[in-house]
Amino acid sequence: MTELHDSQTDDELVFVPLGGTGEIGMNLNLYGLDGKWIMLDLGVTFGEDGLPGVDVVMPDPTFIEDRHSDLLAIVLTHGHEDHLGAVQYLWPRFRCPVYASPFAAALLRRKLAEVGLEDEVELHEVPIGGRFELGPFDLEFVTVTHSILEPNAVAVRTRYGTVLHTGDFKIETAPPVGDATDVDKLKALGDAGVLAMVCDSTNVLQKGNSGQEADLCDSLDALVADRTGRVLVTTFASNATRVNTVARIAARHGRHLALVGRSLWRIVEAAREAGYLRDLPPLLSDADIGYLPRDKVLILATGSQGEPRAALAKIAAEDHPNVTLEAGDVVVFSSKIIPGNGKPIYRMINRLMKRGIEVVTERDAFVHVSGHPARDELAQYYDWVRPSTVIPVHGEARHLREHVSFSRSCGVPHAVLAENGDVIRLAPGPIEIVDSVPTGRLALDGNMLLPIDSDVLRERRRLMREGVLFVTLVMDESGDLLADPKWRAQGVLIDGEIPEGGLAEMVRGNLKALSASKRRDDEVVRETARLAVRRELRRVYDKRPTVTVELVRI
Repeated sequence: MTELHDSQTDDELVFVPLGGTGEIGMNLNLYGLDGKWIMLDLGVTFGEDGLPGVDVVMPDPTFIEDRHSDLLAIVLTHGHEDHLGAVQYLWPRFRCPVYASPFAAALLRRKLAEVGLEDEVELHEVPIGGRFELGPFDLEFVTVTHSILEPNAVAVRTRYGTVLHTGDFKIETAPPVGDATDVDKLKALGDAGVLAMVCDSTNVLQKGNSGQEADLCDSLDALVADRTGRVLVTTFASNATRVNTVARIAARHGRHLALVGRSLWRIVEAAREAGYLRDLPPLLSDADIGYLPRDKVLILATGSQGEPRAALAKIAAEDHPNVTLEAGDVVVFSSKIIPGNGKPIYRMINRLMKRGIEVVTERDAFVHVSGHPARDELAQYYDWVRPSTVIPVHGEARHLREHVSFSRSCGVPHAVLAENGDVIRLAPGPIEIVDSVPTGRLALDGNMLLPIDSDVLRERRRLMREGVLFVTLVMDESGDLLADPKWRAQGVLIDGEIPEGGLAEMVRGNLKALSASKRRDDEVVRETARLAVRRELRRVYDKRPTVTVELVRI
Protein backbone atom coordinates (compact mmCIF):
# COMPACT_ATOMS: atom_id res chain seq x y z
CA MET A 1 0.00 0.00 0.00
CA THR A 2 1.36 3.42 -0.97
CA GLU A 3 1.80 5.63 2.10
CA LEU A 4 2.02 9.37 2.39
CA HIS A 5 4.37 10.74 5.00
CA ASP A 6 3.05 13.20 7.56
CA SER A 7 2.11 15.65 4.79
CA GLN A 8 -1.51 14.52 4.44
CA THR A 9 -3.02 14.50 7.89
CA ASP A 10 -6.68 14.74 8.77
CA ASP A 11 -6.62 18.52 9.00
CA GLU A 12 -4.81 19.31 5.74
CA LEU A 13 -6.33 20.04 2.32
CA VAL A 14 -4.15 18.59 -0.44
CA PHE A 15 -4.18 18.40 -4.22
CA VAL A 16 -2.52 15.42 -5.94
CA PRO A 17 -2.44 15.12 -9.75
CA LEU A 18 -1.81 11.60 -11.01
CA GLY A 19 -2.26 12.43 -14.71
CA GLY A 20 -2.47 15.47 -16.96
CA THR A 21 0.18 17.63 -15.26
CA GLY A 22 3.33 17.83 -17.37
CA GLU A 23 1.43 16.30 -20.29
CA ILE A 24 -1.69 16.89 -22.36
CA GLY A 25 -4.29 14.20 -21.86
CA MET A 26 -5.27 11.42 -19.42
CA ASN A 27 -6.29 13.74 -16.58
CA LEU A 28 -6.64 12.39 -13.05
CA ASN A 29 -6.78 14.87 -10.16
CA LEU A 30 -7.31 14.20 -6.46
CA TYR A 31 -8.35 16.43 -3.57
CA GLY A 32 -7.93 15.11 -0.02
CA LEU A 33 -9.26 16.34 3.33
CA ASP A 34 -10.16 14.65 6.62
CA GLY A 35 -8.87 11.35 5.27
CA LYS A 36 -11.40 11.48 2.41
CA TRP A 37 -10.78 11.95 -1.30
CA ILE A 38 -12.56 13.10 -4.42
CA MET A 39 -11.33 12.51 -7.95
CA LEU A 40 -11.80 15.13 -10.67
CA ASP A 41 -11.68 13.46 -14.09
CA LEU A 42 -10.35 10.10 -15.19
CA GLY A 43 -9.17 10.19 -18.79
CA VAL A 44 -7.05 8.56 -21.47
CA THR A 45 -4.61 9.64 -24.13
CA PHE A 46 -3.79 8.16 -27.53
CA GLY A 47 -1.39 5.25 -27.91
CA GLU A 48 1.93 6.04 -29.58
CA ASP A 49 3.81 4.58 -32.54
CA GLY A 50 6.20 3.00 -30.05
CA LEU A 51 3.35 1.04 -28.44
CA PRO A 52 2.17 -1.39 -31.14
CA GLY A 53 -1.26 -2.80 -30.46
CA VAL A 54 -2.10 -0.16 -27.85
CA ASP A 55 -4.91 2.27 -28.69
CA VAL A 56 -5.17 4.22 -25.45
CA VAL A 57 -3.08 4.89 -22.35
CA MET A 58 -4.31 6.03 -18.95
CA PRO A 59 -2.87 7.02 -15.56
CA ASP A 60 -1.92 4.32 -13.09
CA PRO A 61 -4.32 4.93 -10.16
CA THR A 62 -2.60 2.65 -7.64
CA PHE A 63 -2.22 5.43 -5.06
CA ILE A 64 -5.95 6.13 -4.84
CA GLU A 65 -6.88 2.50 -5.53
CA ASP A 66 -5.16 1.65 -2.26
CA ARG A 67 -7.51 4.19 -0.63
CA HIS A 68 -10.65 3.32 -2.57
CA SER A 69 -12.72 2.96 0.60
CA ASP A 70 -12.04 6.65 1.29
CA LEU A 71 -12.74 7.80 -2.28
CA LEU A 72 -16.11 9.55 -2.09
CA ALA A 73 -16.73 9.98 -5.82
CA ILE A 74 -15.40 10.59 -9.30
CA VAL A 75 -16.51 14.01 -10.57
CA LEU A 76 -16.25 14.60 -14.33
CA THR A 77 -15.78 18.15 -15.59
CA HIS A 78 -16.88 17.27 -19.15
CA GLY A 79 -17.16 14.53 -21.73
CA HIS A 80 -13.83 14.55 -23.57
CA GLU A 81 -11.91 11.29 -23.70
CA ASP A 82 -8.95 12.74 -21.84
CA HIS A 83 -11.29 13.50 -18.93
CA LEU A 84 -13.71 10.54 -18.80
CA GLY A 85 -12.34 7.94 -21.22
CA ALA A 86 -10.76 5.75 -18.52
CA VAL A 87 -13.84 5.41 -16.32
CA GLN A 88 -15.11 2.22 -17.97
CA TYR A 89 -11.67 0.60 -17.56
CA LEU A 90 -10.71 1.76 -14.07
CA TRP A 91 -14.01 2.19 -12.22
CA PRO A 92 -14.04 -1.46 -11.01
CA ARG A 93 -10.96 -0.62 -8.96
CA PHE A 94 -12.88 2.08 -7.03
CA ARG A 95 -16.59 1.18 -7.23
CA CYS A 96 -17.59 4.67 -6.11
CA PRO A 97 -20.35 7.04 -7.33
CA VAL A 98 -19.75 9.15 -10.43
CA TYR A 99 -21.06 12.71 -10.90
CA ALA A 100 -21.39 14.35 -14.33
CA SER A 101 -23.47 16.84 -16.29
CA PRO A 102 -26.37 15.42 -18.38
CA PHE A 103 -24.38 15.34 -21.64
CA ALA A 104 -21.26 13.80 -20.08
CA ALA A 105 -23.50 11.29 -18.29
CA ALA A 106 -25.15 10.37 -21.60
CA LEU A 107 -21.74 9.72 -23.15
CA LEU A 108 -20.56 7.74 -20.14
CA ARG A 109 -23.65 5.53 -20.09
CA ARG A 110 -22.86 4.41 -23.62
CA LYS A 111 -19.28 3.60 -22.67
CA LEU A 112 -20.34 1.68 -19.59
CA ALA A 113 -22.82 -0.34 -21.65
CA GLU A 114 -19.96 -1.48 -23.90
CA VAL A 115 -18.30 -3.20 -20.92
CA GLY A 116 -21.45 -4.33 -19.10
CA LEU A 117 -21.22 -1.80 -16.26
CA GLU A 118 -24.28 0.31 -17.04
CA ASP A 119 -26.25 -1.23 -14.15
CA GLU A 120 -23.38 -1.22 -11.66
CA VAL A 121 -22.11 2.35 -11.68
CA GLU A 122 -24.01 4.79 -9.46
CA LEU A 123 -24.17 7.69 -11.92
CA HIS A 124 -25.53 11.04 -10.71
CA GLU A 125 -26.53 13.71 -13.22
CA VAL A 126 -25.62 17.19 -12.00
CA PRO A 127 -27.79 19.93 -13.53
CA ILE A 128 -26.19 22.92 -15.22
CA GLY A 129 -24.64 25.02 -12.46
CA GLY A 130 -25.56 22.36 -9.89
CA ARG A 131 -24.16 22.15 -6.37
CA PHE A 132 -23.69 19.07 -4.17
CA GLU A 133 -21.77 17.90 -1.10
CA LEU A 134 -19.35 15.02 -0.73
CA GLY A 135 -18.07 14.61 2.83
CA PRO A 136 -15.97 17.66 3.70
CA PHE A 137 -16.24 19.00 0.14
CA ASP A 138 -18.94 21.35 -1.16
CA LEU A 139 -18.81 21.20 -4.96
CA GLU A 140 -20.42 23.51 -7.50
CA PHE A 141 -20.37 23.25 -11.29
CA VAL A 142 -19.55 26.55 -12.98
CA THR A 143 -20.58 26.72 -16.64
CA VAL A 144 -17.71 27.53 -18.99
CA THR A 145 -17.25 27.15 -22.74
CA HIS A 146 -15.01 24.67 -24.52
CA SER A 147 -15.05 22.48 -27.64
CA ILE A 148 -17.70 20.17 -26.21
CA LEU A 149 -21.15 20.56 -24.71
CA GLU A 150 -21.58 21.31 -21.01
CA PRO A 151 -17.99 21.87 -19.90
CA ASN A 152 -17.61 22.84 -16.27
CA ALA A 153 -15.19 24.38 -13.90
CA VAL A 154 -15.64 23.06 -10.37
CA ALA A 155 -15.63 25.25 -7.29
CA VAL A 156 -14.34 23.03 -4.46
CA ARG A 157 -15.40 24.68 -1.18
CA THR A 158 -13.89 23.52 2.09
CA ARG A 159 -13.57 24.94 5.59
CA TYR A 160 -10.18 26.30 4.53
CA GLY A 161 -11.45 28.14 1.50
CA THR A 162 -12.35 27.60 -2.13
CA VAL A 163 -10.31 26.01 -4.90
CA LEU A 164 -11.41 26.66 -8.49
CA HIS A 165 -10.58 23.72 -10.72
CA THR A 166 -11.03 25.22 -14.19
CA GLY A 167 -11.17 22.03 -16.24
CA ASP A 168 -10.78 22.80 -19.95
CA PHE A 169 -12.17 26.15 -21.00
CA LYS A 170 -12.07 29.10 -23.34
CA ILE A 171 -14.19 32.27 -23.51
CA GLU A 172 -16.91 31.87 -26.11
CA THR A 173 -19.05 35.00 -26.04
CA ALA A 174 -21.98 33.58 -28.03
CA PRO A 175 -21.70 29.80 -28.42
CA PRO A 176 -23.96 28.50 -31.23
CA VAL A 177 -24.96 25.53 -29.03
CA GLY A 178 -25.09 25.48 -25.24
CA ASP A 179 -24.66 28.12 -22.57
CA ALA A 180 -22.10 30.90 -22.36
CA THR A 181 -19.51 31.18 -19.59
CA ASP A 182 -21.12 32.03 -16.25
CA VAL A 183 -19.10 35.19 -15.73
CA ASP A 184 -21.24 36.34 -12.80
CA LYS A 185 -20.50 33.16 -10.85
CA LEU A 186 -16.77 33.42 -11.58
CA LYS A 187 -16.75 37.02 -10.40
CA ALA A 188 -18.70 36.07 -7.28
CA LEU A 189 -16.14 33.41 -6.48
CA GLY A 190 -13.40 35.98 -6.92
CA ASP A 191 -15.17 38.45 -4.65
CA ALA A 192 -15.53 35.77 -1.96
CA GLY A 193 -11.87 34.79 -2.28
CA VAL A 194 -10.24 31.88 -4.10
CA LEU A 195 -7.49 30.06 -2.27
CA ALA A 196 -6.07 28.49 -5.43
CA MET A 197 -6.95 28.05 -9.09
CA VAL A 198 -5.92 24.78 -10.75
CA CYS A 199 -5.80 25.99 -14.32
CA ASP A 200 -5.72 24.80 -17.95
CA SER A 201 -2.34 25.61 -19.57
CA THR A 202 -2.72 24.15 -23.07
CA ASN A 203 -2.59 27.41 -25.05
CA VAL A 204 -0.60 29.62 -22.69
CA LEU A 205 2.05 30.03 -25.42
CA GLN A 206 -0.55 31.45 -27.83
CA LYS A 207 -1.09 35.19 -27.89
CA GLY A 208 -4.51 36.78 -28.20
CA ASN A 209 -7.70 34.71 -28.13
CA SER A 210 -8.58 31.18 -29.18
CA GLY A 211 -11.28 32.34 -31.63
CA GLN A 212 -15.05 32.08 -31.84
CA GLU A 213 -17.08 29.23 -33.32
CA ALA A 214 -19.54 31.71 -34.83
CA ASP A 215 -16.72 33.37 -36.81
CA LEU A 216 -15.49 29.98 -38.01
CA CYS A 217 -18.80 29.30 -39.72
CA ASP A 218 -18.20 31.98 -42.36
CA SER A 219 -14.72 30.69 -43.18
CA LEU A 220 -15.85 27.08 -43.56
CA ASP A 221 -18.79 28.25 -45.62
CA ALA A 222 -16.43 29.89 -48.12
CA LEU A 223 -14.50 26.62 -48.53
CA VAL A 224 -17.69 24.75 -49.43
CA ALA A 225 -19.20 27.38 -51.74
CA ASP A 226 -18.96 26.65 -55.49
CA ARG A 227 -17.32 23.24 -55.00
CA THR A 228 -18.39 20.68 -57.60
CA GLY A 229 -16.93 17.59 -55.94
CA ARG A 230 -17.33 15.94 -52.60
CA VAL A 231 -16.37 17.93 -49.53
CA LEU A 232 -15.20 16.06 -46.45
CA VAL A 233 -14.70 17.82 -43.13
CA THR A 234 -12.92 16.02 -40.32
CA THR A 235 -12.89 17.22 -36.73
CA PHE A 236 -12.90 15.91 -33.19
CA ALA A 237 -15.95 13.67 -32.92
CA SER A 238 -16.85 15.12 -29.53
CA ASN A 239 -17.32 18.63 -30.93
CA ALA A 240 -21.10 18.66 -31.23
CA THR A 241 -21.03 22.40 -31.88
CA ARG A 242 -18.89 21.78 -34.97
CA VAL A 243 -21.44 19.19 -36.10
CA ASN A 244 -24.07 21.90 -35.84
CA THR A 245 -21.88 24.36 -37.77
CA VAL A 246 -21.16 21.93 -40.60
CA ALA A 247 -24.82 20.88 -40.82
CA ARG A 248 -25.89 24.51 -41.29
CA ILE A 249 -23.26 25.05 -43.99
CA ALA A 250 -24.35 21.91 -45.82
CA ALA A 251 -27.99 23.01 -45.84
CA ARG A 252 -27.02 26.49 -47.04
CA HIS A 253 -25.36 25.00 -50.13
CA GLY A 254 -27.96 22.37 -50.93
CA ARG A 255 -25.87 19.49 -49.64
CA HIS A 256 -26.90 16.63 -47.37
CA LEU A 257 -24.73 16.03 -44.31
CA ALA A 258 -23.48 12.46 -43.89
CA LEU A 259 -21.79 11.33 -40.69
CA VAL A 260 -19.02 8.78 -41.15
CA GLY A 261 -17.68 7.19 -37.98
CA ARG A 262 -19.48 5.54 -35.07
CA SER A 263 -18.21 8.04 -32.50
CA LEU A 264 -19.89 10.91 -34.38
CA TRP A 265 -23.22 9.13 -34.24
CA ARG A 266 -22.73 8.46 -30.51
CA ILE A 267 -22.03 12.13 -29.88
CA VAL A 268 -25.14 13.23 -31.78
CA GLU A 269 -27.29 10.67 -29.96
CA ALA A 270 -25.95 11.78 -26.57
CA ALA A 271 -26.42 15.45 -27.48
CA ARG A 272 -30.03 14.86 -28.46
CA GLU A 273 -30.61 12.89 -25.27
CA ALA A 274 -29.37 15.93 -23.33
CA GLY A 275 -31.60 18.30 -25.34
CA TYR A 276 -29.26 19.57 -28.07
CA LEU A 277 -29.09 19.25 -31.89
CA ARG A 278 -32.73 18.26 -32.17
CA ASP A 279 -33.45 20.72 -35.00
CA LEU A 280 -30.73 19.56 -37.41
CA PRO A 281 -31.69 18.59 -40.96
CA PRO A 282 -31.88 14.81 -41.51
CA LEU A 283 -28.45 13.17 -41.24
CA LEU A 284 -27.28 10.49 -43.67
CA SER A 285 -25.10 7.47 -43.00
CA ASP A 286 -22.07 6.49 -45.06
CA ALA A 287 -24.21 3.88 -46.83
CA ASP A 288 -26.32 6.70 -48.32
CA ILE A 289 -23.44 8.69 -49.83
CA GLY A 290 -23.12 6.69 -53.05
CA TYR A 291 -26.70 7.49 -54.06
CA LEU A 292 -26.09 11.25 -54.18
CA PRO A 293 -24.36 13.41 -56.81
CA ARG A 294 -20.89 14.42 -55.67
CA ASP A 295 -21.90 18.08 -55.32
CA LYS A 296 -24.91 17.24 -53.14
CA VAL A 297 -23.15 15.68 -50.17
CA LEU A 298 -20.97 17.06 -47.36
CA ILE A 299 -19.22 14.39 -45.33
CA LEU A 300 -18.29 14.84 -41.68
CA ALA A 301 -15.81 12.12 -40.70
CA THR A 302 -13.84 10.98 -37.70
CA GLY A 303 -10.07 10.56 -37.80
CA SER A 304 -8.66 14.09 -37.68
CA GLN A 305 -5.74 12.82 -35.55
CA GLY A 306 -4.73 10.03 -37.90
CA GLU A 307 -6.23 7.25 -35.79
CA PRO A 308 -5.66 4.09 -37.87
CA ARG A 309 -9.12 2.63 -37.26
CA ALA A 310 -11.03 5.88 -37.79
CA ALA A 311 -13.03 6.69 -40.90
CA LEU A 312 -10.64 9.13 -42.58
CA ALA A 313 -7.64 6.79 -42.34
CA LYS A 314 -9.64 4.13 -44.16
CA ILE A 315 -10.83 6.62 -46.77
CA ALA A 316 -7.28 7.87 -47.35
CA ALA A 317 -6.08 4.27 -47.77
CA GLU A 318 -8.99 3.56 -50.17
CA ASP A 319 -10.17 0.93 -47.73
CA HIS A 320 -13.57 2.29 -46.67
CA PRO A 321 -16.51 0.14 -47.80
CA ASN A 322 -18.82 3.05 -48.69
CA VAL A 323 -16.83 6.28 -49.10
CA THR A 324 -14.40 7.10 -51.90
CA LEU A 325 -12.72 10.36 -52.81
CA GLU A 326 -11.16 11.35 -56.11
CA ALA A 327 -9.29 14.21 -57.75
CA GLY A 328 -11.28 17.41 -57.41
CA ASP A 329 -12.66 16.54 -53.99
CA VAL A 330 -11.50 18.42 -50.88
CA VAL A 331 -10.75 17.34 -47.32
CA VAL A 332 -10.85 20.03 -44.63
CA PHE A 333 -9.09 19.34 -41.33
CA SER A 334 -11.25 21.40 -38.96
CA SER A 335 -8.98 20.52 -36.08
CA LYS A 336 -5.51 21.08 -34.70
CA ILE A 337 -2.68 18.57 -34.55
CA ILE A 338 -2.39 17.28 -31.01
CA PRO A 339 1.29 17.03 -30.00
CA GLY A 340 2.58 13.57 -30.88
CA ASN A 341 0.03 12.92 -33.63
CA GLY A 342 1.88 14.65 -36.48
CA LYS A 343 3.31 11.55 -38.20
CA PRO A 344 0.05 9.64 -38.78
CA ILE A 345 -1.76 12.84 -39.80
CA TYR A 346 0.82 13.82 -42.41
CA ARG A 347 0.98 10.25 -43.67
CA MET A 348 -2.77 10.43 -44.27
CA ILE A 349 -2.55 13.86 -45.90
CA ASN A 350 0.14 12.64 -48.30
CA ARG A 351 -2.00 9.68 -49.35
CA LEU A 352 -4.88 12.02 -50.14
CA MET A 353 -2.80 14.55 -52.04
CA LYS A 354 -1.11 11.88 -54.18
CA ARG A 355 -4.56 11.17 -55.62
CA GLY A 356 -5.22 14.81 -56.49
CA ILE A 357 -7.48 15.46 -53.52
CA GLU A 358 -7.16 18.99 -52.11
CA VAL A 359 -6.35 19.16 -48.41
CA VAL A 360 -6.99 22.24 -46.26
CA THR A 361 -5.57 22.49 -42.74
CA GLU A 362 -5.37 25.22 -40.12
CA ARG A 363 -2.11 26.31 -41.78
CA ASP A 364 -3.96 27.08 -45.01
CA ALA A 365 -7.17 28.72 -43.82
CA PHE A 366 -9.27 29.60 -40.79
CA VAL A 367 -10.81 26.15 -40.27
CA HIS A 368 -10.57 25.55 -36.53
CA VAL A 369 -10.87 27.34 -33.22
CA SER A 370 -9.29 25.86 -30.14
CA GLY A 371 -11.21 24.90 -27.04
CA HIS A 372 -8.46 26.14 -24.72
CA PRO A 373 -7.65 29.67 -23.52
CA ALA A 374 -4.97 31.75 -25.16
CA ARG A 375 -3.18 34.42 -23.14
CA ASP A 376 -5.86 37.11 -23.33
CA GLU A 377 -8.49 34.68 -22.08
CA LEU A 378 -6.28 33.50 -19.24
CA ALA A 379 -5.69 37.11 -18.25
CA GLN A 380 -9.45 37.70 -18.26
CA TYR A 381 -10.01 34.73 -15.96
CA TYR A 382 -7.38 35.98 -13.56
CA ASP A 383 -9.11 39.36 -13.52
CA TRP A 384 -12.44 37.72 -12.68
CA VAL A 385 -11.26 35.13 -10.15
CA ARG A 386 -8.20 36.81 -8.57
CA PRO A 387 -6.81 33.62 -6.98
CA SER A 388 -4.11 33.78 -4.31
CA THR A 389 -2.25 30.92 -5.98
CA VAL A 390 -2.30 29.26 -9.39
CA ILE A 391 -1.35 25.64 -10.02
CA PRO A 392 -0.93 25.13 -13.79
CA VAL A 393 -2.09 21.73 -15.13
CA HIS A 394 -3.11 20.28 -18.50
CA GLY A 395 0.11 21.07 -20.32
CA GLU A 396 3.62 19.87 -21.00
CA ALA A 397 6.58 21.18 -19.02
CA ARG A 398 7.06 24.14 -21.39
CA HIS A 399 3.41 25.15 -20.96
CA LEU A 400 3.48 24.86 -17.18
CA ARG A 401 6.66 26.90 -16.79
CA GLU A 402 5.35 29.63 -19.07
CA HIS A 403 2.03 29.63 -17.22
CA VAL A 404 3.80 30.23 -13.91
CA SER A 405 5.57 33.24 -15.40
CA PHE A 406 2.44 34.52 -17.14
CA SER A 407 0.26 34.26 -14.03
CA ARG A 408 2.70 36.43 -12.10
CA SER A 409 2.50 39.06 -14.83
CA CYS A 410 -1.29 38.98 -14.30
CA GLY A 411 -0.87 39.82 -10.63
CA VAL A 412 -1.25 36.36 -9.11
CA PRO A 413 0.88 36.45 -5.93
CA HIS A 414 1.97 32.82 -5.91
CA ALA A 415 2.32 29.91 -8.34
CA VAL A 416 3.26 26.27 -7.85
CA LEU A 417 5.05 24.38 -10.63
CA ALA A 418 3.91 20.78 -10.13
CA GLU A 419 4.09 17.46 -11.91
CA ASN A 420 2.21 14.20 -11.67
CA GLY A 421 2.59 12.63 -8.23
CA ASP A 422 3.31 15.83 -6.32
CA VAL A 423 1.38 16.28 -3.07
CA ILE A 424 0.51 19.97 -2.82
CA ARG A 425 -0.69 21.21 0.55
CA LEU A 426 -3.31 23.89 -0.06
CA ALA A 427 -4.10 24.62 3.59
CA PRO A 428 -3.41 25.33 6.37
CA GLY A 429 -0.15 27.16 5.98
CA PRO A 430 1.66 28.12 2.78
CA ILE A 431 0.68 26.38 -0.45
CA GLU A 432 3.60 24.20 -1.43
CA ILE A 433 4.72 20.77 -2.55
CA VAL A 434 5.23 18.70 0.59
CA ASP A 435 5.55 15.14 -0.69
CA SER A 436 5.20 12.89 -3.72
CA VAL A 437 3.50 9.59 -4.51
CA PRO A 438 4.25 7.03 -7.22
CA THR A 439 2.66 7.51 -10.62
CA GLY A 440 2.72 5.65 -13.89
CA ARG A 441 0.82 4.74 -17.03
CA LEU A 442 -1.36 1.82 -17.98
CA ALA A 443 -1.81 0.67 -21.57
CA LEU A 444 -5.01 -0.92 -22.84
CA ASP A 445 -3.80 -4.01 -24.70
CA GLY A 446 -6.87 -5.80 -26.04
CA ASN A 447 -9.02 -6.03 -22.93
CA MET A 448 -6.05 -6.09 -20.55
CA LEU A 449 -4.47 -3.20 -18.68
CA LEU A 450 -0.69 -3.44 -18.54
CA PRO A 451 1.92 -1.12 -17.01
CA ILE A 452 3.58 0.81 -19.80
CA ASP A 453 6.94 -0.64 -18.74
CA SER A 454 5.68 -4.23 -18.49
CA ASP A 455 7.72 -7.10 -19.91
CA VAL A 456 5.00 -7.76 -22.50
CA LEU A 457 5.10 -4.28 -24.00
CA ARG A 458 8.86 -4.01 -23.68
CA GLU A 459 9.28 -7.29 -25.60
CA ARG A 460 6.78 -6.17 -28.24
CA ARG A 461 8.69 -2.95 -28.81
CA ARG A 462 11.88 -4.94 -29.13
CA LEU A 463 10.31 -7.31 -31.65
CA MET A 464 9.15 -4.32 -33.67
CA ARG A 465 12.67 -2.86 -33.70
CA GLU A 466 14.81 -5.96 -34.16
CA GLY A 467 12.71 -8.94 -35.26
CA VAL A 468 12.73 -12.50 -33.95
CA LEU A 469 14.62 -15.70 -34.79
CA PHE A 470 13.13 -19.08 -33.87
CA VAL A 471 15.54 -21.99 -33.38
CA THR A 472 14.40 -25.62 -33.13
CA LEU A 473 16.71 -28.24 -31.60
CA VAL A 474 16.09 -32.00 -31.72
CA MET A 475 18.07 -33.93 -29.08
CA ASP A 476 18.02 -37.32 -27.45
CA GLU A 477 17.66 -37.79 -23.71
CA SER A 478 21.40 -37.78 -23.19
CA GLY A 479 21.79 -34.39 -24.85
CA ASP A 480 23.16 -35.28 -28.28
CA LEU A 481 21.84 -33.35 -31.28
CA LEU A 482 20.04 -35.66 -33.70
CA ALA A 483 19.85 -33.13 -36.56
CA ASP A 484 21.12 -29.68 -37.49
CA PRO A 485 19.25 -26.82 -35.80
CA LYS A 486 16.33 -25.43 -37.82
CA TRP A 487 15.79 -21.69 -38.19
CA ARG A 488 12.88 -19.40 -38.91
CA ALA A 489 13.38 -15.64 -38.86
CA GLN A 490 10.92 -12.75 -38.99
CA GLY A 491 12.05 -9.18 -39.50
CA VAL A 492 15.75 -10.00 -39.13
CA LEU A 493 17.45 -10.56 -42.48
CA ILE A 494 16.52 -11.11 -46.11
CA ASP A 495 15.46 -14.72 -46.73
CA GLY A 496 18.43 -16.98 -47.30
CA GLU A 497 21.00 -14.69 -45.69
CA ILE A 498 21.04 -16.37 -42.28
CA PRO A 499 24.47 -18.05 -42.00
CA GLU A 500 23.02 -21.46 -41.19
CA GLY A 501 26.30 -23.29 -41.34
CA GLY A 502 28.04 -20.89 -38.99
CA LEU A 503 25.11 -20.78 -36.62
CA ALA A 504 24.78 -24.55 -36.55
CA GLU A 505 28.45 -24.99 -35.87
CA MET A 506 28.34 -22.35 -33.13
CA VAL A 507 25.36 -24.01 -31.45
CA ARG A 508 26.89 -27.52 -31.70
CA GLY A 509 30.19 -26.32 -30.25
CA ASN A 510 28.59 -24.54 -27.30
CA LEU A 511 26.31 -27.46 -26.49
CA LYS A 512 29.15 -29.94 -26.77
CA ALA A 513 31.12 -27.91 -24.24
CA LEU A 514 28.42 -28.49 -21.62
CA SER A 515 28.77 -31.29 -19.12
CA ALA A 516 26.62 -34.38 -19.62
CA SER A 517 24.33 -33.39 -16.76
CA LYS A 518 23.80 -29.88 -18.16
CA ARG A 519 22.99 -31.26 -21.63
CA ARG A 520 20.13 -33.13 -19.96
CA ASP A 521 18.80 -29.85 -18.43
CA ASP A 522 16.32 -28.32 -20.89
CA GLU A 523 16.64 -24.78 -19.53
CA VAL A 524 20.45 -24.82 -19.70
CA VAL A 525 20.37 -26.18 -23.27
CA ARG A 526 17.88 -23.55 -24.47
CA GLU A 527 19.79 -20.67 -22.88
CA THR A 528 23.16 -21.90 -24.17
CA ALA A 529 21.82 -22.14 -27.74
CA ARG A 530 20.09 -18.76 -27.47
CA LEU A 531 23.25 -16.97 -26.37
CA ALA A 532 25.33 -18.69 -29.06
CA VAL A 533 22.96 -17.56 -31.82
CA ARG A 534 22.79 -13.99 -30.50
CA ARG A 535 26.59 -13.73 -30.33
CA GLU A 536 27.01 -14.99 -33.88
CA LEU A 537 24.34 -12.66 -35.33
CA ARG A 538 25.84 -9.73 -33.49
CA ARG A 539 29.35 -10.61 -34.71
CA VAL A 540 28.39 -11.10 -38.37
CA TYR A 541 25.52 -8.66 -38.87
CA ASP A 542 25.48 -6.42 -35.78
CA LYS A 543 21.92 -7.64 -35.21
CA ARG A 544 20.30 -8.22 -31.83
CA PRO A 545 16.97 -9.93 -32.51
CA THR A 546 14.90 -11.77 -29.95
CA VAL A 547 15.96 -15.42 -30.14
CA THR A 548 13.51 -18.13 -29.07
CA VAL A 549 14.71 -21.72 -28.78
CA GLU A 550 12.35 -24.71 -28.96
CA LEU A 551 13.78 -27.98 -27.70
CA VAL A 552 12.37 -31.37 -28.72
CA ARG A 553 13.61 -34.46 -26.82
CA ILE A 554 13.36 -37.84 -28.50
